Amino acid sequence: MRRFSWFNATSLALGLAFLYLPILILVVYSFNESRLVTVWGGFSTKWYGELFRNEQFLEAAWVTLRVALVSATVATVLGTLAAYALVRAGRFRGRTLFSGMIYAPLVMPEVITGLSLLLLFISIGMDRGIVTITLAHITFGMCFASVVVSSRLVAFDASLEEAACDLGCTPVQAFFSVTLPVITPAIVAAWLLAFTLSLDDLVIASFTSGPGATTLPMKIYSQVRLGVTPEINALSTLLIGVVALGVVAASLAGKRMEGRADP
Repeated sequence: MRRFSWFNATSLALGLAFLYLPILILVVYSFNESRLVTVWGGFSTKWYGELFRNEQFLEAAWVTLRVALVSATVATVLGTLAAYALVRAGRFRGRTLFSGMIYAPLVMPEVITGLSLLLLFISIGMDRGIVTITLAHITFGMCFASVVVSSRLVAFDASLEEAACDLGCTPVQAFFSVTLPVITPAIVAAWLLAFTLSLDDLVIASFTSGPGATTLPMKIYSQVRLGVTPEINALSTLLIGVVALGVVAASLAGKRMEGRADP
């Protein structure tokens, strides 16, 4: 058994500090009394009140939340179907092309994806707005969802489906009665990943957005270019808290679902 040396402890401490110290500083300065974000003026929560009175931030947050919910749900459904086709359908004509089209957006720069989607929407005469942002997020979110669900389906024992069919289930009934409950934790993880990617996206949304469809990352980026304000620190702290709670809840839910799925 390898001993936990001082070198390992120092490396771990430096790594954690590099990752989380900036976040901790941001959270602390979100409670700063002073408007100067780099000068501590005392403890205060007034910037959170100012944030909730900022209609521009609230509107951008509402747009981002709607887009993320719809795009993550549709992307997870499509990604699950694509993963099932890749893993369970066996060899079929065009499988290599289909898998390549699924995985290509994972390695393609977001600038290229955003530009190609922009040209597509312009060529078909589609006005840019919330709908185009949602379609764009579905496009790349589906790829990530497919990868997550595929990894679970590969490890899934196909004989369970065959046993269900031998007992009288149709393939559709076997999928919903046997396969779906087992891969539900992976589907939940895929939905959370697609939801997070949609919340975090800036590049693709910048290409596909239009008047009246400004997402929260776009709003934050435009504000930061003019200077960091205490409201942005407060908003970032709230986002960190929401993400942390979501990760903990998803972890607990995933462990509970896996416990129910195990015989």
